[in-house]
Amino acid sequence: MNYSDAERMSTILDSLGYTKTDNESEADLFIVISCSVRQSAIDRIYGKVRDLNQYKKQNNNLKTILTGCVLAKDQKKLAKVFDIMLEINELNKLPKLLGIHTPVSVISSVAEESLSSIPEGSLQQGRDDNYFGITPHYESTFRAYVPISTGCDNYCTYCAVPYTRGREKSRPMAEIIREIHDLVTSGYKEITLLGQNVNSYGNKQFVALLKQLDAIPGDHRIYFYSNHPKDISDELINTMIGLKHFPHYIHLPLQSGNDEIIRKMNRHYTKNQYIELVAKIRKAMPDITLTTDIIVGFPGETGEQFADTVDVMEKAEYDMAFIAQYSPREGTVSAKMIDDVSEDEKRRREGVLQKVLARTVLTHNKKLVDTTQRVLIDEVKKGQYFGRTEGFKVVEIKTDQPLQIGQFVDVKIESASSWKLGGCL
Repeated sequence: MNYSDAERMSTILDSLGYTKTDNESEADLFIVISCSVRQSAIDRIYGKVRDLNQYKKQNNNLKTILTGCVLAKDQKKLAKVFDIMLEINELNKLPKLLGIHTPVSVISSVAEESLSSIPEGSLQQGRDDNYFGITPHYESTFRAYVPISTGCDNYCTYCAVPYTRGREKSRPMAEIIREIHDLVTSGYKEITLLGQNVNSYGNKQFVALLKQLDAIPGDHRIYFYSNHPKDISDELINTMIGLKHFPHYIHLPLQSGNDEIIRKMNRHYTKNQYIELVAKIRKAMPDITLTTDIIVGFPGETGEQFADTVDVMEKAEYDMAFIAQYSPREGTVSAKMIDDVSEDEKRRREGVLQKVLARTVLTHNKKLVDTTQRVLIDEVKKGQYFGRTEGFKVVEIKTDQPLQIGQFVDVKIESASSWKLGGCL
């Protein structure tokens, strides 16, 4: 989502005549797009302050901006460092804040047309055209991130998003379809639908959206991220089986495998319900790639409670897991709880889960040896090509043929490790 924020910011800055520089010290404008999910992300901003102060000594005209997800406490502290504090859903105010009063239109014609075609009382109510209506200047020529909603209504006790991005708002379906149609027509091969709780889009309109997007002709694939287990419906699972452009890939955040910790997190499911959901998904799509998010060391988490998370890790057999050590974010509910798990124990628990993950990923990856996988080339390092399978697994490709970034190729998988596949054309 922060990546998409930056692309929308670029649209406005380009229209104002700004150009990017790879040299921070020569910049006239320095923008930080914050993520408040973890304290470590905010700590990096504080760590950047020293550089900003040095740049300002070299350039008296330098302006600094902080935007993205920023909690009230951090806003108060960082306001002393940054010249401008900008709400991410008020990007249209940027020209005025920079002292540029020439009218600049940044709302896309796509947004204007789709707004005029939506019946009264539907999704445009509560939407924010100051964000959704800005057509991003995509950084990539083959991979695009498309927000279909912003904000969140779940109020997980550890999460800052509802306080920084507000309540959940969904874009009109017509606008999303038009944007993705244009991307596919322009040759984009991989598109990811974004939302803090992407599958709650439009109050149960998510499946309808996927069906409409799947009907767009072309050679491309579409992912969606991030899901909430409570909103993964039977209709969604059964629909995914027959979709052409949506790989069998689901990101299904667990966060914890213990019922008491799940309750304290305000996640609205149980360990058994989660395990049953995984079984249902795997039965419907045996080739599914399943990934997750997990927090270790949540306040009050005992060794026995952590063992429940290990149990789910072993039973779910994920292909990837993003494991985070709990860090309190002041302003969230969990920040009022006692952070009583030591840093050493958090690291130990993370290590335990990483070992389980490495075993399960290796098991899955070995099953791909001697198969042919469709791979999207996305990187070249020292003449070596790398790409991603439909399950988003990294493949190192041996070939004498010249390949292009953004090209689909069929690769025969010859080797597998926990974190990478090897293959040839």
